[in-house]
Amino acid sequence: VQLQAYGGGLVQDGASLTLSCSASGRTLSMFGLGWFRQALGKEREFVAAITWNGDKSYNEVSVKGRFTISRDNAKNAVYLQMNSLKPEDTAVYYCAARKGGTYLYTDRVYDYWGQGTQVTVSS
Repeated sequence: VQLQAYGGGLVQDGASLTLSCSASGRTLSMFGLGWFRQALGKEREFVAAITWNGDKSYNEVSVKGRFTISRDNAKNAVYLQMNSLKPEDTAVYYCAARKGGTYLYTDRVYDYWGQGTQVTVSS
């Protein structure tokens, strides 16, 4: 599975962005999907995840109420709608796919990773 994340950019504090991640090589319909981010000089951290059928989603506490993960299995894609962006959201955002449906908040369980897209929020 090849994942490609895109949609990042430079925005101002309070703005919105939607990240997309498309897959090729295999259908994502049976994969759990997640978004992670890594700020400069920091470890990669969990942002959001969604189960294979979309019946459950999870968010890191700091993005709850601002970020929404969704998926479209027909399009083989996962999205991250980010609202009310803050400077502390600045990071490279990665999408990832996991064959199972558990521990989706843990990066080490994921099987496939996209290349990342930069999100920069200016104050």
